Amino acid sequence: MADPMRVRAAENGGTVDVKILMKHDMESGQRKDAAGKTIPQWFISTINVTANGKKVFSGEFGPAVSKDPFLNFKYKGAKGDKIAVTWNDNKGDKRTDEATVS
Repeated sequence: MADPMRVRAAENGGTVDVKILMKHDMESGQRKDAAGKTIPQWFISTINVTANGKKVFSGEFGPAVSKDPFLNFKYKGAKGDKIAVTWNDNKGDKRTDEATVS
């Protein structure tokens, strides 16, 4: 399983600012290893974020996204909201981490 994500969420004036740092190697399928063989694609394909069970963000990534992607977005919310971030990659791995809005 992948390393935990860093999820930070802070409310200001009814708007929650969410910052997510995802730990993932994100291979494009274009690099070669020391033996000259192509390293297969391995990347986060989808990401979904919920606040108190309600979807507030969803997206799709591809092989062009860099290693350890960072995502920042805002939504209308409040302090104490429970944020759950889930990503799936193209090899079937999945990771979910949670945070509370401060």
